[in-house]
Amino acid sequence: MAELPDLTVFSQILNRRFKGQTLETLEIMVSKKINVPAKELKKALEGRELLDVRRSGKTLQLIFSGSQVLGLHLMLRGELISIDQDEPPRFQILGFHFEGGDAFALIDLQKQATPTLNPEYTDVPDALEMEEDYFFDLLAKKRTSIKTLLMDQHLVRGIGNSYSDEILYHAGISPFSVAKAIPDKAAKRLYKSIKSVLSGAISKIAEANGDELKGELRDFMSVHVAELKKTPKGEEILSEKIGGRKAYYTKSQELFE
Repeated sequence: MAELPDLTVFSQILNRRFKGQTLETLEIMVSKKINVPAKELKKALEGRELLDVRRSGKTLQLIFSGSQVLGLHLMLRGELISIDQDEPPRFQILGFHFEGGDAFALIDLQKQATPTLNPEYTDVPDALEMEEDYFFDLLAKKRTSIKTLLMDQHLVRGIGNSYSDEILYHAGISPFSVAKAIPDKAAKRLYKSIKSVLSGAISKIAEANGDELKGELRDFMSVHVAELKKTPKGEEILSEKIGGRKAYYTKSQELFE
């Protein structure tokens, strides 16, 4: 699943390649996940200029003229790809065709990617914009595992299964730790790790992608890579499920309970 760093880079690429262009045709192949009828979506967006592409949590928001916004949640297997052919690509959900011939598509073999016209505002903070006081208050209130908390989009937006493991490894905190049991010193370290790990990943992914929509990049990760047996430091990588999601961690990470 695409998480905050991937989506940030996707937004940057889409802005460089398509910002300022007018959407000539919105090709809708799968409409079951759209929050409005297909005809209404086409009417709302076709003929409008793409003003900006922003990331909000785990979604991309395409800002069009006329105050129209299209939110895209890629879900588990959704992808964005360039279109350089006459026929729609396999598994297309939406195809964005701009005046002049430039185009890209949202594809998903599982057909779960979700477009939302004018999504509702949320005051849940984005992981990169979250204030330290909010995060400390959040930890103090929750008896859930810290990995589960980091992944809860109703509390903090943008972090998923992969980056929760990377952040906790970077902070030296076990994913099984109880959130409210984490002491202040470790909580400060964790807060800094959130910013550091996510920002570092954005830089690495941006460098690797250039102006091409190449999809998610994970090969630079320290622990959350299924094929890895040891971290770059030589530590054994362990795995176990937490709330139905597989966590990757090491014995060096401190457990607070």
